[in-house]
Amino acid sequence: MGTEEKEPETKKPKTMGTITEGVEFDTIAREWRCKWSADNDKKSLAEAQKLLNSVLDDVKKVDGVTGVQRIVCGGCLDFKVITSVSSDKFGAWDEAKFAPEEEFLGKLGAIDGISTVETQTFTIMPM
Repeated sequence: MGTEEKEPETKKPKTMGTITEGVEFDTIAREWRCKWSADNDKKSLAEAQKLLNSVLDDVKKVDGVTGVQRIVCGGCLDFKVITSVSSDKFGAWDEAKFAPEEEFLGKLGAIDGISTVETQTFTIMPM
């Protein structure tokens, strides 16, 4: 019985961005967020989740996506969707206007009980 040595796996290094000395990042995220109402047994939250479910596959297919997270706060009534994209691929999604963002946000804002629909872009780096 011989043992074969495997060659070490080599990972392609991610493109790193730098905000300032010592503040690097390899991921850029786009957040879609809104406030929902507890009225009608939290119907607006349920509708927001259904809407997210309807576009989730499309969001996950964006080139460079490393993850999609949904955050809900029952205290401050936040509903957030955070899509993380490798920093070297983010520019192309930006140029595509973060599709399906426009359609998603339009439908989200039309849900009764949803307010303060906003977006934000930020960097993420594991520490």
